[in-house]
Amino acid sequence: MNRLSVDCDCDGNPAEPDMHDIGILSSTDPVALDQACIDLVYSAEDGAALIKRIESRNGLHTLEHADEIGLGSRQYQLVMLDE
Repeated sequence: MNRLSVDCDCDGNPAEPDMHDIGILSSTDPVALDQACIDLVYSAEDGAALIKRIESRNGLHTLEHADEIGLGSRQYQLVMLDE
C-alpha cells in the first residue's frame, strides 16, 4: 500500500498520490487482504479523498459480494512483522 491515489492502477493518467505509504500486506485470502487494505485506508488520517472515491463507486459492494459467494472472508487478523 504505497503511492495511494484516488485513481485505479489501470488509469493511464492517474491523479498524483495524496496518501502516505502504509506498507506491504500479504495474504492467501484475496478478500481478507482487500478488507485489510480498506480498513487501513479508513483509519488513515489522510484517507478522506480515497474514502470518498471508494464510497462514490460503491467499492465495498465488491468485497461484500465476494464474501457472500465464498471467494474469501472479510475477517482477518493483522500481524505486524516490523514497525
